[in-house]
Amino acid sequence: MPKSKIKKMNLFNIEGKVAVITGGTGTLGSSIATYLAASGAKIVILGRNQQTIDKSITALKESGYEALGIEANILDKASLRAASEKIMERYKKIDILLNAAGGNMPGATISEDQTIFDLSMDAFQTVTDLNLNGTVLPSIVFGELMAQQKEGIIINFSSMTVERAVTRVVGYSASKAAMENFTRWMAVEMATKFSNNIRVNAIAPGFFIGNQNRKLLTNEDGSYTKRGNSIINSTPMKRFGEADELAGAIHFLCSEASRFVTGIVLPIDGGFSAYSGI
Repeated sequence: MPKSKIKKMNLFNIEGKVAVITGGTGTLGSSIATYLAASGAKIVILGRNQQTIDKSITALKESGYEALGIEANILDKASLRAASEKIMERYKKIDILLNAAGGNMPGATISEDQTIFDLSMDAFQTVTDLNLNGTVLPSIVFGELMAQQKEGIIINFSSMTVERAVTRVVGYSASKAAMENFTRWMAVEMATKFSNNIRVNAIAPGFFIGNQNRKLLTNEDGSYTKRGNSIINSTPMKRFGEADELAGAIHFLCSEASRFVTGIVLPIDGGFSAYSGI
């Protein structure tokens, strides 16, 4: 094709897009919020604590970015609908939903001196609610708006604990595995019944040190714990990930560069999922 006929376009342009981020005050979520804001997106952070949200929003605004913070419960449809109404009132659209909220708790984790038979089913249910239902409910509430718009992007957060049996974190693993299946299901549902301009994907981060797992992976002097060393030994790049190393993959999935990509789970793991250990 002659050069004069080639249409120039920036496939990665997300300027002006409205991006809603659940869990946007956490280590990974806040890093992603800052990156997307710097790329021209309008950021909406949903969280459970207004004071924590306000700190994140203030930091974004002080950097010259447009941002809105709303206190909302990702496990309550009415709370999410109220948040969506506030967003639509201000921006008239929602382009991107990042379901970054999630987590674990001790009762759903098997310690070194326990077995599966010590599992707390109450804790297991709580973790399942957070990681699975906490993705399903926002996807339904904001996905419905995307269905009406005939376009939109949903990105869920999975985990390396899905593909491989990572010891101890049974509740987290099971709930994230279910969430991956929901990602594929939702991708098909939205494309076949509403619009092929609605894409649903997930990322699967490898091991990143954050507030939730810092004590599990590192000692007070900064050295790695036994578990930390086990992870490093199973990661070909021989290090933990940096929060901003999720940005490129997420940017790709948020942009027109991925317009024929839906229903996938993209690993960002330093080779962890590829390594057999031998």
